[in-house]
Amino acid sequence: MWYTLKIMKKISLYLDTSIYNFAISENNPEEREATLKLLEGIKEGKYEAFISELVSAEIDKAPQEIAVKLRSVIKGIDPEELAINEEVKGLADKYIAQQIIPVKYANDAIHIAVASVNNIDVIVSWNFEHMVKLKTKRGIVGVNALLGYKPVEILTPLEVVDNV
Repeated sequence: MWYTLKIMKKISLYLDTSIYNFAISENNPEEREATLKLLEGIKEGKYEAFISELVSAEIDKAPQEIAVKLRSVIKGIDPEELAINEEVKGLADKYIAQQIIPVKYANDAIHIAVASVNNIDVIVSWNFEHMVKLKTKRGIVGVNALLGYKPVEILTPLEVVDNV
């Protein structure tokens, strides 16, 4: 009897800044636990992790003591840092033009565009206001399909670690 071995590539994850914030949060124990479990899965090699230079820039704006902790978390998983180029900016502008992301929150559009342009499988976020919500998920799938980008899922760490 012949068996076929199905080789699956690791799921690629784009981690927005909220993930690192919840990894050090003392106020949200359930979310922190799920986040730490996700980060442990990355350390174990279950996933490929990515951030963008925007994540680094957002962390640089945090108070020094917090920024040091956030950078330590990032260093612990060593994600690949993706650049923000003209293609990313153009796609982010499309999300804003289609009113998927408000112009006031353009950074959220950039996070999503970085992941889309780089063929990342999943954006992981705790941002329920503009990212992890049905309107955004559906809008991103639509715009990406129209422009030739693959669909990207937007999930919380809980949704990722519960489905390994």
